Amino acid sequence: MDIKILKSFVSVAKHKSFSEAARELHTVQPAISRHISALEEELAVTLFNRNSRDVAITPAGEQLLDDALGILALTEQAKQKVKRAHSGTVGTLNIAHLSSACLSFMASLIRTYRSQFPHVHIALFEMTATEQIEALKQDKIDIAFSRPLPTPIADEFISHDIYIDKLVAVVNQSHPLASQKHTDLARLKSEQFIIFNREEALGLFDETIILCKQAGFSPNIISQPRHMQTLVTEVAAGLGVAIAPFCVSKLYSQGCHFIALDNVETQIPLQIQFKQNDNSATTHAFLTVALNAKNEIQRSMTL
Repeated sequence: MDIKILKSFVSVAKHKSFSEAARELHTVQPAISRHISALEEELAVTLFNRNSRDVAITPAGEQLLDDALGILALTEQAKQKVKRAHSGTVGTLNIAHLSSACLSFMASLIRTYRSQFPHVHIALFEMTATEQIEALKQDKIDIAFSRPLPTPIADEFISHDIYIDKLVAVVNQSHPLASQKHTDLARLKSEQFIIFNREEALGLFDETIILCKQAGFSPNIISQPRHMQTLVTEVAAGLGVAIAPFCVSKLYSQGCHFIALDNVETQIPLQIQFKQNDNSATTHAFLTVALNAKNEIQRSMTL
C-alpha cells in the first residue's frame, strides 16, 4: 500500500467527502478517486459506499482506517528519527576516558552536550590508554580521551588536543620539599621513585627515565602502578616520590604536594580521538562541544 494512497484514504474517511479530501491534500478530486479505486482493487473490498450526496465508510474501511492511522504515524516517526540521527540529536555515544586526566571537566562536558542533545544516550567508560586503543579498533567506543596515539596507527584516527599537561614532582606532605613550589629534579636523586606502569604509558615512562638521566641519576623505581590513583595513594602513604602529569592532582590526593620541575618542559597532550571513517553526527557534535570548552579546560589544568 502506497503512503500517498493511504493519506488520500484517511482524508476521505475524515471528511466523508472526496472533494474536501482533495482540498486538504492540495490535489484534484479525480486523483483522490483514482487512489481509492486502486486501494479497493488491491484489497478486493469496498471501502466507501458513495452516492451523489454522501460518502459512508464501510466496516472494511473502518478496519483499514485504524491500521492506516497507525502506519502514517509510524512513517512520520521514522522520518523524524532519521532527521534527528542525521543532525546528531538522537543515537548512542560511547566515550572512554583517562580518569586522572579528565576527572575535573568530564562531567561538565557531558552536561553541556546533554543540554543540547538530550535524546542521545551516553555511556562513559574509564579505560587506560592501551585499553582505549583496542576499544577504538573494535568499535566498542566512539570517542577516546587519551594520550597521543602510537605513530604506526595515528593516521587511522582524527585527534585534537584538549589541553597540554606538564610533569610535576609528587611528594608526601611530610617530605622536606613539601613547602616548595618548584624544584630541580636532581634534588630527588636519592629518593625511591613511583612511576606509572610502562605498559600503560610507554612515552611517559621513557620520558621520565630520560629526564632523570639528564639530571645526573637513574631513578630507584620501587613501584609501577597501573592506575594513577594508586600512584597518588602510594605517595601519600610515604612509600616514595613520583613524577607524573599535573592532572593527577585532581584525583583524591590528600597527603600529597605537587611541585613544578625547573627546566622540564615536557608537554603531555590530552587528546580527543575517533576513527577517520566515523561520520556519525553524534560524534562530530560532541567534538564541537569539546573543542569549544578546551580553553577553559586548559586554564583549569595549569599549576
